[in-house]
Amino acid sequence: MLPGGKPDAGESAAETAVREVREELSIDLEPAALQPIGVFRAAAANEPGFAVESTVFVHPPVPVSQPAAEIEELRWQSLDEPYPTDLAPLLAEHVLPVLSGRQPGA
Repeated sequence: MLPGGKPDAGESAAETAVREVREELSIDLEPAALQPIGVFRAAAANEPGFAVESTVFVHPPVPVSQPAAEIEELRWQSLDEPYPTDLAPLLAEHVLPVLSGRQPGA
């Protein structure tokens, strides 16, 4: 599952991304470096019967040392290896396929 959350009142998707990454990973992203890759909708990972819609961005690599807030663990996923079965649907069905150049769902 990616860091993320709901926007605060009046907050743009990019501002939400910067705030959520700061809260969940203790990292300050450069807002101007965010590049949107899409708006995706998928089944919610931890709420059966619900869906999430997320605006997803890429950012140049930054050092990540440990999770914070509600993030329990960090994992790195190679884009050219099979995806683990425990990934959130948004990540497995949409984000990783886009990043790897695969068609979502293929």
